[in-house]
Amino acid sequence: MYTRKNQRNLTSAQRSRFVQAVLKLKQSGGYDKYVKLHTQYFTADGETGLRVAHMAPTFFPWHRQFLLVFEHELQMIDPDVTIPYWDWTADRSPTSALWDADFMGGNGRSSDGQVTTGPFAYQTGNWPITYGVTRENYLTRNMGRPDRPIVLPTAAELNDALETATYDTAPWNSAPSTKGLRNTMEGWTVSDTEGGYLHNRVHQWVGGHMIGGSSPNDPVFWLHHAFIDLIWTRWQRKHPKSGFLPAKPLKASDPEHGRVISLTEPMPPFNVKPSVVLDHRKYYTYEEG
Repeated sequence: MYTRKNQRNLTSAQRSRFVQAVLKLKQSGGYDKYVKLHTQYFTADGETGLRVAHMAPTFFPWHRQFLLVFEHELQMIDPDVTIPYWDWTADRSPTSALWDADFMGGNGRSSDGQVTTGPFAYQTGNWPITYGVTRENYLTRNMGRPDRPIVLPTAAELNDALETATYDTAPWNSAPSTKGLRNTMEGWTVSDTEGGYLHNRVHQWVGGHMIGGSSPNDPVFWLHHAFIDLIWTRWQRKHPKSGFLPAKPLKASDPEHGRVISLTEPMPPFNVKPSVVLDHRKYYTYEEG
């Protein structure tokens, strides 16, 4: 059992240990397998086959297991390291300490989006982008998307989402007819001018490599998804009688049969059922605040 903390409450030593563990994993060649894995399982509604990481009920449990595997590998490098979370309802500015040169580094430069500060800047030689959907071999960001400005989700927007009493509904995808916490939090059903649009808006706000399936190329991915995981935990506390859906495998006659995983079916590539990771407390706790 260990504790994940708000990144704003980390000591300078804790920030350094997290960064150093991530860099060592990158240098060993181990980091990029997570980028490839996330890209591989980034399957959209319009594609054939199983959807497990996105646009599906398993969005929350799949990423919980994804973070657990990554975190345990970091802990093989440094047993005291855990993934901190980024509460983007509170730390909402490119000048937040999150983006300091000793932690995540800053925004990309206006000419090409290249991040030139911090431990993940290409010029340090420690963070080449070797697997991605674009050709840049350097980390890119475009905070706030100046050409079409957006802002990070607010506490009020998050609280509204947490009021949603149902976890997910048929047709279990990104369609506007799919109601529930999961689709609301993922943020496929509304635009950045209509409110809502939570998880996806954060990816868009950071910009650069945080957009798309290869988003773990930006280490802030882990801090963002640790907060998504905490949000799921908060929802579970708020709605203790509302469980993961679908609870049973879909019938063969269901159009989403073979595309959606239920509570008791294993999630590839982990071979872990959502039911196994519903309660995070057997692995870690959260220090909130």
